[in-house]
Amino acid sequence: MNAQRQIARAVPRVNAQLRAQAQRRLASNETENAFVRERRHVKEHAGPTTELWRKISIYTIPPALVLAAVNAYNLWNEHWEHWSHMPPLEERTEYPYQNIRSRNFPWGDGDKTLFWNEEVNYHNKDKTT
Repeated sequence: MNAQRQIARAVPRVNAQLRAQAQRRLASNETENAFVRERRHVKEHAGPTTELWRKISIYTIPPALVLAAVNAYNLWNEHWEHWSHMPPLEERTEYPYQNIRSRNFPWGDGDKTLFWNEEVNYHNKDKTT
């Protein structure tokens, strides 16, 4: 039993030593082939390129996001300014192709769609054109 335990403990160490020797032989740096030169060139090129994209990300993206947010805010306000000048929803013409209902929806009173907005949408079941 004791001999088996010693052998079981020694096998991983022997494997590690053999692996280390094989790796030392395969990874010799005496000769530099084209692959190694190409990989070193890629690594040297990656440093400045990474720095360039880091600077672009830090110094251009936040101002662009702020400008886009300001533009969206202004467009949002212009849109609702336009809606404030329109007649009330009840007075607008309701055409037959608007709010077509072949059957009731399974939620609420069955007349309003899932994305119904009380400020924009209006439907009078009794109103005809």
